[in-house]
Order: sequence, then C-alpha cells, then structure tokens
Amino acid sequence: METIQQSMMSDLFENLVTKFVKDNLESIMKAEIKHFMENREDKEKPNSRNGYYPRTLHTKYGLIEELQVPRDRNSEYQTQLFEPYQRRDGWLEEAVIQMYKSGMGTRDVARFIESMFGSHYSPTTVSNITATVLEDIEQWRARPLQKRYAIIYLDGMYIKLKRSTVKGEVIYFAMGIDEEGHRQILGFYVGGQESANGWRDVLKDLYKRGALEVLLGVFDGLPGLDDAFRETYPRADVQHCVVHKVRATFPKIRVVDKTDFINDLKTIYNALDHDLALAAFDTLKAKWGKRYPREVRSWEEQLDTLLTFYKYPASLKKAIYTSNAIERMNIPQASEANE
Repeated sequence: METIQQSMMSDLFENLVTKFVKDNLESIMKAEIKHFMENREDKEKPNSRNGYYPRTLHTKYGLIEELQVPRDRNSEYQTQLFEPYQRRDGWLEEAVIQMYKSGMGTRDVARFIESMFGSHYSPTTVSNITATVLEDIEQWRARPLQKRYAIIYLDGMYIKLKRSTVKGEVIYFAMGIDEEGHRQILGFYVGGQESANGWRDVLKDLYKRGALEVLLGVFDGLPGLDDAFRETYPRADVQHCVVHKVRATFPKIRVVDKTDFINDLKTIYNALDHDLALAAFDTLKAKWGKRYPREVRSWEEQLDTLLTFYKYPASLKKAIYTSNAIERMNIPQASEANE
C-alpha cells in the first residue's frame, strides 16, 4: 500500500511541476522577446510584437500543451529555449525542476537563467530575465485566495533535495475545495522535516492570503497538527485521514492477523451511521484489545476525529474521510486495498 501512495504522490508532483515548467517558460519568453524588441539591430525596419502562438513540448515530466510562444510581425524573434520545430526537450525541464526543488531561491533561479542565456545575452539582460521569472513565481505564491473553502486538505510528501548535502525534505501540499466544488492547489512549500510548526506556518500563509473561513480540515494525525489547524480555523471540523491511519496500523499487525484485523477496521468506517461505527469499534476492541493494546488505544484516542465524516451526508464520504483527494488531483484514481 505504501508503494501505491508513493507512486500516486510522485504522479501528482510531476503534474504540478509540469504546470510550473510551463508557466516559467512563458515568463522567460516574455522577458526574452522584450529584450529582443528593445535591442534589434535594424530598428529602422518596422516591427512589433504580434501576440502568441500555441505549441506542444514533450518533457520527461509530461506533455506541455498550449505553450504560449510570443512572436513578432516580421518573424525575426526566435526563443533560445528550443528550436523552432523541436517537440521534445532533454535538459530544459530538468533545470527548471532542480530550480523548483531547491526552493526557488533567488540565487538558484539566477544560476539557472544564466546557464541558459549567458552565451546569448549580456549580464544585464540575464539579470532582467531572472527578475521577471522571480516576480512571476512570487506572484503565484502570494496570490489572493477565496474567502471560504468547504474543505482544505493537508498532506506532505518527502523528496530528496540537493543543497549542501542530499537528504529528504518535505513538500507541504494544501488543496482546497471552494463553495462551488472546484479543487485547486492553494500552495506548496518546500523544506525541512514535516512538523506541526511547519504546518502552522503554511496555515498562517493561507489565512493571510485570504482563506478566512473553512468548514472542514482533512489531514493525518501528525502530533500537534490539530492544534495548529484550530489556531487558525477554530470553528472548523477536523477529519483525520482514515487511509493514513490504516496504513500506519497495518505494519504493526502480525502477518497471521492482518487480514482479519483490517477487515474488522473496515466495519468501523464503512458502518451505515455513527452509532453503528462506535458499536463496530467496541467489537474490535473486545476482540483485539489484549493482543494489540497500543494499536487499539491509538484508534480509540482518535476515534472522534476519524469519524467526523459521519456528520456529513453519506454521498460526501469519499470526498472527506481521507486526504487522498490531493493524490487524486489530475491523475487517474487508483483503487485502495483498504476501501
């Protein structure tokens, strides 16, 4: 099960990064054509910008469609990012990915831009292009959010980042479902080891950017995360991710008992209503409490927040009892062993 989760999160990450690559390639080309128009050798010959044309570019992180490439009326401008008829790129997106994974710091972005344009443009122009890209990145990261969200999902994924050393660091993902039912990534934040304080900073940023009211927060049982969430959204309900809880419990059960134990867990969160779910837990506790006291006690301590979804219509259960909605965004839905 853990392999499936890692694969799905990897697919999501690649999907997000593909969009990141597209947005930043377009930003770079905007700055590039601006430089071209300002520094044309034959300025006596009339020329001007002439909108954009769409094209596709295959990358190792997915197909970029409708890439908006700027053009001029005399067809003199040619981007340095790729050849006119090139449809597949080898190194470009990797450089952007590394820029992203490094945390998108000013120095990292500048180094990337310089490596791409240093042989074509002056240091001043490279600096101007860098500034344009950084501005677009910051605008996305700081963009205003809607005031109300029905649900905010929080989940973290570890990737290996190369800084002074290579080590795993967390990407904090926050996804919202607005009042009209539309999903959107509210933000992703790179760095460090996952912690309640890290999530506290994420939540403060979401609130600062305008997400003032949330009906339900869905996330795993990371110690301290409940308190961090309620500090920002004290009136919201909390739903601990049932899927994460099952996955955390599964390795602690002896092989001979795994199937029976997991099937008994299913009777809790698949019960028809809240009262039947509590009765199912009592049955599980009586059956397994002595053999697995820590695991049963862990479920009992979180039972209220694991069963929050029973307060909502049954039709919404699959949307709110797990933070896997983040993993399923824009990727094929995978079947889960515990559903």
